[in-house]
Amino acid sequence: MTTGFQGIATDPVSFTLNVLTYNMHKGFAAGNRRFVLPQLRDALEEADVDLIFLQETQGEHKEHQTRVANWPNAAQFEFLAYRLWPHYAYGKNAVYQAGHHGNAILSKYPFSEWENINVSAFRRASRSLLHAVIALPENKGSVHLICIHFDVMASERQRQLAILRSHVEKQIPHGAPLIVAGDFNDWWGEAEYEIGARLGMGEVFKALRGRHARTFPAWLPMLPVDRIYYRGVTPLACEWLRERRWRRMSDHVALHATFAL
Repeated sequence: MTTGFQGIATDPVSFTLNVLTYNMHKGFAAGNRRFVLPQLRDALEEADVDLIFLQETQGEHKEHQTRVANWPNAAQFEFLAYRLWPHYAYGKNAVYQAGHHGNAILSKYPFSEWENINVSAFRRASRSLLHAVIALPENKGSVHLICIHFDVMASERQRQLAILRSHVEKQIPHGAPLIVAGDFNDWWGEAEYEIGARLGMGEVFKALRGRHARTFPAWLPMLPVDRIYYRGVTPLACEWLRERRWRRMSDHVALHATFAL
């Protein structure tokens, strides 16, 4: 992982969470020329974070299973989680004849509950909110997690943001720790009103570095589409994972953040 964390002063820390979000492009490098899932697992294990929010993770693909070398026998999120993350949740975003893909959360801590909520009006490009709750050790309480991948169409994305806001308002107590991360496809900053102003959530890169992280395309990041929002936790540090091997594993840049509870 790269250096250059930027932190803020806090009270003595009793517990920290290390979080990573990544649009993994179904395990293929940009342009779909190389299958890089084994290399991605190595990189994630070296990062050794507590929680991973994944988008575009392949649950099943019958054609790739027979044609792509090194294709795992398990779902991609199970393959990635195998050695370090004993707990995981997966929500299908898109279902097609060959299989399905969607969002996943990998965790070192057990889930007390989770659900996948469809937020798309279009079958051809289904989107969902994967909402999970982790139970922290030593009776330190629980944290709500929501992994998202929203639409590129502005009108559909605004509707999905409204559903997210409504879900959080109705289902998550305001004082409960909450982290919402993923691919927002929101280069105009429209999420700031629904998530920032109306839900009272901060975004870790904007809070610590003054602006959202530019994460797409990975080889020359120009658009700030990936985010990590938070509420009820304190941001300590954040960084882009921009080393060459990370840039070669997807068309998005991975983001890492540390929070104190």
